[in-house]
Amino acid sequence: MSVEPYREITFDKDGDGPPGQASELVALARRGVGDLVVFAHGWNNSPSGATRLCSDFFEPFPGLLAPGVEAGYAGVIWPSMMFTDEPVPDYRALVTVLPEKEPVIGRLTELLAAAPPEEAAFAEFGALLRELIDVGVEGVGLEGVGLEGVGLEGVGLEGVAVPDAVPEFLVADPVEVCALFTEALESAGTLPAEAFGGGLRKYWKGAKEVLRQATYYVMKKRAGRVGEQGLGPLLGEVARAAPGLRVHLVGHSMGARLVAYALRGLPAGARPVASLTLLQGSLSHYAFAARLPHDPGRSGSLRDLQHRVRGPVVACYSRHDTALGVMYPLASRLANDSASLTGTGSGLIGADDPRWGAIGHDGVRAVPEGVRRGLADVLREGVPGSGCVSVDVADVVRSHSDICRPELARVVVSAARTGR
Repeated sequence: MSVEPYREITFDKDGDGPPGQASELVALARRGVGDLVVFAHGWNNSPSGATRLCSDFFEPFPGLLAPGVEAGYAGVIWPSMMFTDEPVPDYRALVTVLPEKEPVIGRLTELLAAAPPEEAAFAEFGALLRELIDVGVEGVGLEGVGLEGVGLEGVGLEGVAVPDAVPEFLVADPVEVCALFTEALESAGTLPAEAFGGGLRKYWKGAKEVLRQATYYVMKKRAGRVGEQGLGPLLGEVARAAPGLRVHLVGHSMGARLVAYALRGLPAGARPVASLTLLQGSLSHYAFAARLPHDPGRSGSLRDLQHRVRGPVVACYSRHDTALGVMYPLASRLANDSASLTGTGSGLIGADDPRWGAIGHDGVRAVPEGVRRGLADVLREGVPGSGCVSVDVADVVRSHSDICRPELARVVVSAARTGR
């Protein structure tokens, strides 16, 4: 580990962790640590990979701190998955998080490897996908998946109170869905038009992305649960025993969702969080909105929770993040808008439709008091001391996972008010 003192906070898929974790953090405070930086990794990280990521991310911090600042560090290790981008992926890591589905995962892997050019194979793929995450054709059975804003970790547009809604693309025609995802990949420049050959065969690249998005919803629900039921209550324990400790939450991708949802899990009256920084956050840009612009009667799933943070809520975003700029809005749109599957929607990807945007692609939206800054301005003048602050980091962040940058460490330190 590149920094000391460092502790790891571990949770299972339900947000439960081993006893004594809060006590370890309290012990740091009693040893003189006044500021604790807590980093949560995103989707696609194995435990060992997550620890390496924490080490790489934290490495610049000691050289950035002001004299007299006593900082400690913690990594939140939660069960996401490794989901590599090999031509024929090895889904053994997916089995580790869904072990009861091993036969289904095995058959899905065979289909993706063989890429059979028959509609019947796509029909089997769709059925297996629904079985993987327990969705019936009639749209019943995906536990906890609803549209966000009613306490359910779920799908796409945040704030829409429709319980038990199932993503449309999981129950629609598999060929049409795989074709849409293939076209989106081609338009984003991540898939050559000739990949996998012609005819139906080329749609298997899109099928791989459909599988990725389906498992994304499992991880999306899990990240929120771990934050709200695991990290939030743990920080409440720490606040009771060490009220002077200032906690600075940082999360990447799904880890941004995790730390943001920890605000929902804080006990009433507890305010240990001094700053919150979301790096390429995989959650709606309307998450903190009191009213959705297109539907003022509804709100974001984290409505007004920025007020539980004593300092700023910083959202670092980059237009180069195609995972959030292309696939996030496409999956969110197809999850909620059946017209997109029949060709009557307004455009393929929906990137121009603000309903489906991610906070890591264009920052915080629909929060009137929020401000927007360029990275150079923030590095020169510092992060504002409170409220929602969207920082355009496209000058240094060139992809979704491109976060181990000293400039981003400087943003976190500035938000924490611990810098030189």
